[in-house]
Amino acid sequence: MGLKREKALLVLADGTVFEGTGFGAGGEAVGEVVFNTSMTGYQEILTDPSYRGQIVAMTYSQIGNYGTNPDDTESVAPNVEGFIAKEFFDFPGNWRSTESLGHYLERYGKTCISGIDTRALTRHLRDNGVQMGIISTVDLNPQSLLEKVRSHPGISSLDLVKEVTAGEAYKWGEGLWKPGNGEERPGIHDSGSEIKKKVVVYDFGVKMNILRHLVEAGFDVTVVPAATPAGEVIETADGIVLSNGPGDPRTVGYAVENAKKLMGKKPLLGICLGHQILGLALGGRIYKLKFGHHGGNHPVMDLSTGRVEITSQNHNYCVDTESLKGCVELTHRNLYDGTDEGMRHKDMPVISFQYHPEAGPGPNDSGYIFRRFKDMVESWS
Repeated sequence: MGLKREKALLVLADGTVFEGTGFGAGGEAVGEVVFNTSMTGYQEILTDPSYRGQIVAMTYSQIGNYGTNPDDTESVAPNVEGFIAKEFFDFPGNWRSTESLGHYLERYGKTCISGIDTRALTRHLRDNGVQMGIISTVDLNPQSLLEKVRSHPGISSLDLVKEVTAGEAYKWGEGLWKPGNGEERPGIHDSGSEIKKKVVVYDFGVKMNILRHLVEAGFDVTVVPAATPAGEVIETADGIVLSNGPGDPRTVGYAVENAKKLMGKKPLLGICLGHQILGLALGGRIYKLKFGHHGGNHPVMDLSTGRVEITSQNHNYCVDTESLKGCVELTHRNLYDGTDEGMRHKDMPVISFQYHPEAGPGPNDSGYIFRRFKDMVESWS
C-alpha cells in the first residue's frame, strides 16, 4: 500500500480552517476535535474506545517515529474518528515496530492530517472550547466542509457506548507486561490453588489495561456488555467495575439505572465514564469541561494522604461532588484546575475516579487503586 500525501483540510465548526497534508486513508472524518498532551503512547490513544466520536490532535510535534505493533493497543482497532499531527513520520526506527503508523491507519480507514500548526489549533481549542470539526482529502472547499460539519448533530446526543461495547460476555486472563517476559503478558497465580475473587467488568468501552491490572491484582475477570441486567451480574460477582467509555454519560440511561441497582449489593469501582455514571446514579450533577482533560501529565492529589500523583486522563465531563454533599466524600482533586477527580460513598462500598489509574499510556502512579479495590472486595466478602 502506498502512503497517501494528498492535500487535506481541517475545518472547525466556528469556520476556522487549517491546511495540511493527508495521511492514513483518504476521505473525510467528522468528530469533536480535542487535543492530547501526551508525549508518547499515540497507539494506545488511537485505540482507546473513549475517543469514539472524536478527532484527536497531538500537541507533541513528532508522531509516528516508533511505528506500531500488535501489543501496545487498548482495543482491537483504532477508535478515533480522525487524527492530527504536526510532523508525521512514516519510517519507524523502533525494534518492536511491525507496521508504520501511516499504513496502520490506512488499513483501518482513518483519515488524518499533518503539517498544520498544532500549537495554534491547541490554543484555539483552549480559548474557545472543543468543537466539531471535519478532516477531508476529497472535498477541499472550506465552505462546503463547514456546511457538512455544522449539519452534524454533535456527539453529545449520541449513545457511543453501543458502538464500542462487547457483543457478548467473555473471560479475560492476561496480566501486565513485564521486562523479561518477551511478548507475553502472563496472568498471575495461574498454577496456584488460591481461589480468586470474581470481578465483573461492565464494558462501556473498556481499555485492555484496566483488565490487565485487575488480573495483576489477583482477580478472576469477566467482561459483560454495557446493557447486561444488574441481576445477572449480582449473582456471580464478588466485585463490579464500571469501565471507561466515550460520550456524554447522560445518553446511557440504562447504565445509570443498572448502577442504582448494583449499589449496596456488591463493592463497586468506577473509572472515568463509570465514575460519571455512578455520579448520576447517586443523583448528582454532571457538567462538560471547556476543553476536557486529555493527556498523561495531570497532577492529582489524594486528599486522604496528601500524596500527589501524575495521572493519565481522557474525559470531557466531570462530576460535581458538591451536588452529592452528605452522600459521598471527595477523595481526589485535580491540581491544574481544581476539578473533582475521585469520590467514596460514605455508607456503601463504592469508590470511583475520573482519571485513568491503568495508564496506557501515561505514568503508573495510580496503580494502587486496583489494590485498594481488592482490599474493599475482600473485606466485604
